[in-house]
Amino acid sequence: MTTDQTPPAPDVRRWKALGVCLAAAFISLLDTSIVNVALPSMERGLAASEAAQSWVVSGYALTFGLALVPAGRLGDMRGRRQAFLCGLALFTVASAACGLAPSASWLVLFRLIQGTAAGVVAPQTSGLIQQMFPGAERAKAFGLLGSVIGVSTATGPLTGGLLINAVGTDDGWRWVFFVNLPIGVAAFAAGLRLLPRLPASTGKREHFDPVGVLLLGSGVLALMLPLVQEQQWPGREKWALMPVAAMLLGAFWVWERRQARRGAAPLVDLALFSLRSFTLGALISFSYFAGFTTVFFVFTLYLQNNVGYSALAAGVSVLPFAAASAIGAALGGRLVVRFGRRLVVIGLSGVALGLLGVVAAVQLVPGPEVGWAAALPLLVGGIGSGLAVSPNTTLTLTRVPVHRAGAAGGVLQTGQRVGSAAGIAVVGAVYFAHLANDGRPATAIQLGLLTAVGIILIALVLAVADLRERQVHPEPERVAEPVRGAEEGGTEERVGPGS
Repeated sequence: MTTDQTPPAPDVRRWKALGVCLAAAFISLLDTSIVNVALPSMERGLAASEAAQSWVVSGYALTFGLALVPAGRLGDMRGRRQAFLCGLALFTVASAACGLAPSASWLVLFRLIQGTAAGVVAPQTSGLIQQMFPGAERAKAFGLLGSVIGVSTATGPLTGGLLINAVGTDDGWRWVFFVNLPIGVAAFAAGLRLLPRLPASTGKREHFDPVGVLLLGSGVLALMLPLVQEQQWPGREKWALMPVAAMLLGAFWVWERRQARRGAAPLVDLALFSLRSFTLGALISFSYFAGFTTVFFVFTLYLQNNVGYSALAAGVSVLPFAAASAIGAALGGRLVVRFGRRLVVIGLSGVALGLLGVVAAVQLVPGPEVGWAAALPLLVGGIGSGLAVSPNTTLTLTRVPVHRAGAAGGVLQTGQRVGSAAGIAVVGAVYFAHLANDGRPATAIQLGLLTAVGIILIALVLAVADLRERQVHPEPERVAEPVRGAEEGGTEERVGPGS
């Protein structure tokens, strides 16, 4: 049996297999933002209430985040190929069901299933990249994944706007889901042929951790519910779930330590957090996603509700960020081997600078031309985003043993989902509060964007602190060099200079 201690020769089809992974990642992440511009169409064509519309958006994010870690661990144990294909098939079927939903209630139900399926697919993608690509190739692969993350998130409003403009407002929302079908079917067929059949485990039988799943799932649910429902649940009572979340996650931590002491396989190997690259990278990722994903939420709302843009025009306005993010991520995947964490610092600085430029554009050109005025700052921010997300993912996972890659990727992406929900709650609260009290939309969007910049600066401070620490205590190691004898036979990856 092939194990991580005796890695096979790289599969010559691995780049085609990566294309399958990226296609699945694209449609699952596209659905986090594409529905935002389709909500008025759902209200008109399906008579969806505000509560139902809220759950169409937040329910997907919620079940997506809940599934990530258990699905990643399942892929590590039973095989990432099987988990990936099952998740992709379920996602495609759920997308069809969403598009055919006869009522708002059925749409919400199918949307929850779709989010769960996306949460099954996502950690397998990062795990398969860890499994298929060694060394500098892995950085390039993560660079392409970073491009997909940026493009899919930012082009969601544009894609939704194009579909609704072409089909009409009554049924346009249905095609927001139908667009996944040809991509999902093609990716599934190609995945059957191209994805590696290599076992993901170390060869010994490991058991799932149902208690850990229950504690972690309950904790994440209690943490995310008040965040994703911040606008829909009035009053402060919802925040009482936060200490409940803290207690459940604390109990999860204690349980996982107990599992490790007993020699049982934990849901999350807490030894991952002894790796500075993983812990710091996860914190940077959490902070960054809390900042940058909110931009598309509040800026497109401002353009449509206060400047008079159509859904299509609002989507086109954020296109510079998407295109530049794809370029920046591909470039970052190539440069991270040379520059390490310094590249993340440069990227985060570019995002902060770009968003400050958008603030200035709103101040100087508050009318219908604001979309053109914001194009250059969004371009700068998009390049910075690509240089930040892709290299940070590479550096975060680079020393994780391959047989733990799925669970580690699940932890990283859970932080991203929770960060996005927290950022939208915070920035949205600032935007809506000032809009209601002050009545000046331009001021409200500026304050909202400045709040997002402040959150991104937290990620920048973390990256700079780590960079300075490494300059004082350098680690003369090469990027992604396999080391025999890693824990449980895993392949440990070494971190590059200054990373």
